[in-house]
Amino acid sequence: MRNVLVSGAGVAGSAVAYWLTRNGFSVTVVERASEPRQGGQAIDVRGVALDVVDRMGLGSQMRAARTRMRGMSMLDRDGNEMFRSEEIAFSSGRLDSEDVELLREDLTEMIYEATKDRVEYVFNDAITALHEEDHGVRVEFEKGGFRTFDFVIGADGMHSSVRRLAFGPEENYVRHLGSYVAVFPSPNFLGLDNWQMWIQDQETGTGGGIYPVRDNTELRATFGFSSDQLEYDYRDVEQQKKLMADRLAHLGWEMPKFLTVMKDAPNFYFDAMAQIHMDKWSIGRVALVGDAAYCASVLSGQGTSIALVGAYILAEELGKADHSEAFAAYERRMRPYVALNQALATENAGAPASEESMEKAKNAIVL
Repeated sequence: MRNVLVSGAGVAGSAVAYWLTRNGFSVTVVERASEPRQGGQAIDVRGVALDVVDRMGLGSQMRAARTRMRGMSMLDRDGNEMFRSEEIAFSSGRLDSEDVELLREDLTEMIYEATKDRVEYVFNDAITALHEEDHGVRVEFEKGGFRTFDFVIGADGMHSSVRRLAFGPEENYVRHLGSYVAVFPSPNFLGLDNWQMWIQDQETGTGGGIYPVRDNTELRATFGFSSDQLEYDYRDVEQQKKLMADRLAHLGWEMPKFLTVMKDAPNFYFDAMAQIHMDKWSIGRVALVGDAAYCASVLSGQGTSIALVGAYILAEELGKADHSEAFAAYERRMRPYVALNQALATENAGAPASEESMEKAKNAIVL
């Protein structure tokens, strides 16, 4: 049986592990965190990605976990309501859509539970070196030792170590989109009942939104600011929290309370809004999937869907052909779909893409 190492236990990594085992591979997933990662924003599963989850047998469970937003309000920098809608929510789009919004951690946990008995998960470790040999890839690990695999799949996000080791420095592939975003949990001190609130200061390009989760017991805060590319350590959480606090301190409304909550937030995500663009997603016996290969950014609203579809197609092609042919077929099928979905992030600066563009992009591939 051919064996595959997947780097990253997020949506892309756990999904490709699921489909690889279904196609007859022995799969190991290595993840730097100590367990499936918690926190993060609500994500969307749209179009053909819904079919992927249904084929995994997780469709009913996913839909049961969806958010139940009733609408949203948009505030100015001082907290005055500018408009409200009971038809759309910025985080998910039309509220009457069949598309599904749910927490990232919930979807990841579902796929992990569906794979953990058939997949070897190795937490608290990471890949440090790749050496391609005649019949496999010799992989060295941070905790020591090495193992040889037939193939290595990088599903380790925008800052992919596999991509860096196999393809070269990150800066060769990142396109900055002019903003940064942070996501963290907060108590629901506003008493929001399935209602989103967004604040915007167009002068400074700062703002963001909050929405209740877990039966309205918790808020997820998503705040950001416009900026040229900044130099910072993406593993230094305290530095990132200070960056956010400095940029958002001028906003009124409840922002001082949210910044106080942010200081001690147990789960905190911060990163640039950026995309990954590569001429090739594979080299030898190493391939990339999800954000590692074609990050579309949160601004597209399609990162999770692209990851799910990419995982399905990569595993399908690898299960029926020599790896060089399989990787080439994976790229041929995915590239038009990826291009349309990445374009959603830049169609309307600072606002969601049009419904027409989203409808076209989310269904722009045949499984």
